[in-house]
Amino acid sequence: MSTLYDKLYTMKSWLKIGLFCTVCLAFIGCDRVTKDLARERLPYNETLSYFHDFVRLEYVENTGAALNLGDQLSRTASFWLLSILPLTFLLGLFAYTVRKSKEMSLPKMMALALIFAGGVGNIIDRLLFDRHVTDFLNIGVPGLRTAIFNFADLYITVGVIVLFVFYRRRNYPLAG
Repeated sequence: MSTLYDKLYTMKSWLKIGLFCTVCLAFIGCDRVTKDLARERLPYNETLSYFHDFVRLEYVENTGAALNLGDQLSRTASFWLLSILPLTFLLGLFAYTVRKSKEMSLPKMMALALIFAGGVGNIIDRLLFDRHVTDFLNIGVPGLRTAIFNFADLYITVGVIVLFVFYRRRNYPLAG
């Protein structure tokens, strides 16, 4: 009797590719909706705080990469380094995922879908809004807070963590 994991691992390649594309489109769509809402509702309001200030919503436009790195780049350098170069990487990631779909596990494919969707979500912002990526989430406790980020950033982070966990588990299984 095969397990659910075995069934997911041996899914037809076309089905895994379809699921990959559907997940990517769904996450890109969610990212777009949340950024549009932030642009509509947050710019003219004060910071909103929820769950005893654990979550803050505040509108920021970021022209750099993570933590505003590259914010001082010229428009041309910014376009090539923060839009075209990542887009080229993402297209390669998409091609790799489709090409390797037959032997790739579904969890790895979903982690790559998160990374792809997050990257595309931020590139769409850069291209539509003259290098400006909409950020609006901040999480933390007094004295310890994250940088302001968006759902696309969250997708990329979760995707990388999942890949790392699966890589570590595969190469360094726990004893027992």
